[in-house]
Amino acid sequence: MKHAPATAHAVLGARADDLVGYATWLEGAGIERGLLGPREASRLWERHLLNCAVVAEAVPTDADVIDVGSGAGLPGLVWAIVRPDLRVTVVEPLLRRTSFLQEVVADLGLRNVDVRRARAQDLGRTLSADVVTSRAVAPLARLADWCLPLVRPGGAMWAMKGEAAARELADTLGHLQRAGAGDAYVASYGEGSLEQPARVVHVKAPDRSENRGDRPAAGR
Repeated sequence: MKHAPATAHAVLGARADDLVGYATWLEGAGIERGLLGPREASRLWERHLLNCAVVAEAVPTDADVIDVGSGAGLPGLVWAIVRPDLRVTVVEPLLRRTSFLQEVVADLGLRNVDVRRARAQDLGRTLSADVVTSRAVAPLARLADWCLPLVRPGGAMWAMKGEAAARELADTLGHLQRAGAGDAYVASYGEGSLEQPARVVHVKAPDRSENRGDRPAAGR
């Protein structure tokens, strides 16, 4: 396929074609290696690529991003492709997944992406970013424990969740407060353009600026 489907152009315009190379990887090697289920090929664009891309539009300009538990690269590689101003570090502990990510990054020439084989909970003293994101990785409380230590002061954790995002946030507020997190809310992206809009739980960073000022940026 040389061009993105019409539905993708309706959402992203000309930028949709930038995702074709990555889509080819996902529907080929991604499924063959078990990173995506075989049934996902028919709904790859709507359910995965566009679901991530509509969220990317809200990321601050020139931000450093960490994608925790990136798997096949969702949302991190989508964000890096449609937002070349971002510097994205994709974090994934499994070798077969990081190997796939490295191959995709090299093949597509994504110079704004760094692939790290690691567990997020082991990176708190070595890496930080303005936005720390994840997609269908773990319950929100566990994500907060992994991700909030990586968020710079003034930044936020962006957890991509499903339809139950608001209920999960309500159930997790006490945990977030004990962790010192700032404001938390659910935002919806792609309303009116996607059949199932993307729902993201935003959690602002705890105030730990006195300990975090000199930590390396994501992707550097």
